[in-house]
Order: sequence, then structure tokens, then C-alpha cells
Amino acid sequence: MPESERNSRPESSADTPGGAPQESPDQALQHRLKVFRGARRTLAHQSVDHTLAERLTALLADGAEVYDLDEFTDIYGNGAVAELERRTAEALGFPAAAFFPTGTMAQQVALRCWAARTGNPTVAVHPLAHPEVHERQAFSQVSGLRTVHPTDERRLPNAAEVRDFEEPFGTLMLELPLRDAGFVLPTWDELVAVVEAARERDAVVHFDGARLWETTAHFGRPLREIAGLADSVYVSFYKTLGGLSGAVLAGSESLVAEARTWRHRYGGQLFQQFPAALAGLLGLRRELPELPSYVAHAQVVAGAIAEGLAEAGVPWFRVHPEPPHTHQFQVWLPYDAEVLSAAALSQAEESGVCLFRRWFPSPSGPADLAVTEVTVNAPGLAWTSEDVRAAVADFVRRLP
Repeated sequence: MPESERNSRPESSADTPGGAPQESPDQALQHRLKVFRGARRTLAHQSVDHTLAERLTALLADGAEVYDLDEFTDIYGNGAVAELERRTAEALGFPAAAFFPTGTMAQQVALRCWAARTGNPTVAVHPLAHPEVHERQAFSQVSGLRTVHPTDERRLPNAAEVRDFEEPFGTLMLELPLRDAGFVLPTWDELVAVVEAARERDAVVHFDGARLWETTAHFGRPLREIAGLADSVYVSFYKTLGGLSGAVLAGSESLVAEARTWRHRYGGQLFQQFPAALAGLLGLRRELPELPSYVAHAQVVAGAIAEGLAEAGVPWFRVHPEPPHTHQFQVWLPYDAEVLSAAALSQAEESGVCLFRRWFPSPSGPADLAVTEVTVNAPGLAWTSEDVRAAVADFVRRLP
């Protein structure tokens, strides 16, 4: 489930007034999903918007495009899972890859393997990187790793910060794009320079590439060239490619062989995973080629949102980054997050237009400042700038 749908919906006009029982968190989530799923216009389809029957029917209907459905199911990683590993390794330009049930597990395994090889369990990482924010200190609590931060700026570290950092580290981990900072990326030259700076310090480089797929437009380079800068890369299948779950760790033959051993120790060698594997293969076939068009249109949408907020007289706002580096970006507004979430829900429910989804309080900064993430994929391509500005105007009218 995407981060934007993890927490319960704040109370809104849909809740029962007058002291009557309110929705439970699960009921609130189900209500939100039904509303957003029923919207006639949306900027993005999300996998959580579909029912079990719809997802299973789609796999059965479309799976034959990418794999022989008359083959037997996978057993501990063969069959469709092995095929997904092969195709992902080929797409990224690595000799080998291993499928994991989660990216959290994949990256812990990769980094503990590198720690053993370098003799240094210290990982240089951004403080806003996923393991630091969303994984409950798993690096230290589970894998015996420690982290250091070459920068705390809301961007990835630059070459000077890596080269001049005051203590040694065995691995430099770069999240591309850096999601919690606004899906931001360095320039290509900056990325090359920071990788070279890490190598000058005899550190290996690992890419947290959960969303690496959509970086090609920003960097102006093919996926294999981008991934080829690193010693190992993790990619996700549900965050961008519309899969069910799962991740792949790609690297050298020896690294991946070692990673498979640790995957078993971590409990990640599952008996059967063919639904996730088929969904991942379909994502590689269908979504991956479309990502450059999503990125290009996200820039149109972001510009129109900024124009619409200015036209509506909102006293302060921020669209970040502007223009977006990928097909996802942030919007900041000076309102309470619950108020904005309620307005987004009522807009989708009453008008059938889903512009925004969940809003969250600013993780740092003044009260009554909230942020949301906007994603543009296939359905968003039909939105013109005028459509976006009209939707923004309607959304702002719903604010107190």
C-alpha cells in the first residue's frame, strides 16, 4: 500500500455527527478507497484502488503476454520468479538478480553483504532515505549496520560532502529519487561525481532504486547506464510499475549468490510468489516504456497546479520540485492536513474529480502546514492544463 493510504482518514463530512460512533481506521480507509476508485477522473491509477477480483482477473487475462500460464507454479523461486529476475537483471545491465518479498529485506541483505566484504558496517545515507524514516531502525536493530549522514540538506549529497566526510564508511547508499525530499534527483554530472567521490574513499555504491525506473527522462540516459554507476541496485515493482509486491536486488554473480543465502536466513525464500512475479513482468512490459510520457506530463500538471493556486488567491503554496524530476512531486499548502484531506475526499465524492488524495502535516516546520504527493500516470495524460486549473479552483473553494 502506498504511503499516502497507510493511515486512517481524518474526520470529515462523511463521518457521523452528533456524537454517534465514528468510523474505525479500517472503515475510513475502505471509504476513501471506494471514493477515489469511483472518481470519473483521476491523475493516476493506484494498485490499491482495485478489488481482489479485479486484480486476479487482470492477472489471468494478461499474464499470458509475459509468461506461459500452462507452466507449473513456482517453487521456492523458480519458474515465473526466475524469469522476472532474469528480465530485471537484463533491463538494469547486471549479470544476476534475486527476487525479494520486500525492498526492506533486499536492502538490508545487500548492505550487510557489502559490510562483510568491505569490513566496515557503516553506511553513508541521507537522513530522509527510506531506511532512516520508514523502517523502524531495521539497519541497526536487525542487520548490525550503522548510518552516517554526509548532508542533511533536502537533496542527495554532493561529491565534496562525500569526499570530505569526517569518518570512514563502507557503502554509500543513494536513494534515486529521494522520495521524502520531493522525489528529487541530482543532475547526471552530479551523480557521476558523487559516485566517483565514494570510490576515491574505497567505498562501494548501492542505489536504493525503488523508483529508479522513472529517472531516465531526468538524466537523459538509458536505465542500464544509470544503474551501471552502482555496484548493486534494488528496484521495486509496485511503486511505479503497478505490481502487487516484491523487489529485486541486482549485482554481480557472487553478490547475488550471497544475497540468496541471506534471503533464506531472513525468511524471504517464499514457497510460491507467482502472482507478484506475473504482475512484475507485466509492469516491465507495459508501464516501463510509458514512464517518460508520465514524467513529461507531470511537469505540465505541476505547472498548472501552481497557476491554479495562484489564480485562486491562495496566500502561500509550494509545488516541489518545479518542474518535477519524475512523474511524482509534492504540493505544500498552509492549512491543517485534516482540512485538506477532507476537501480532497469531498471533491472526489461530489464532483467525481480526484485531484489530490491524502495530506500530511509538515514533518518539520510550523503548524498548519501540510504536504501531499501527486502522481501522474496513464489516466493523467488526458488532463489538460485547463482541466487541472479548474480542478484546483474547485478544490480551493472547498477550503474554509
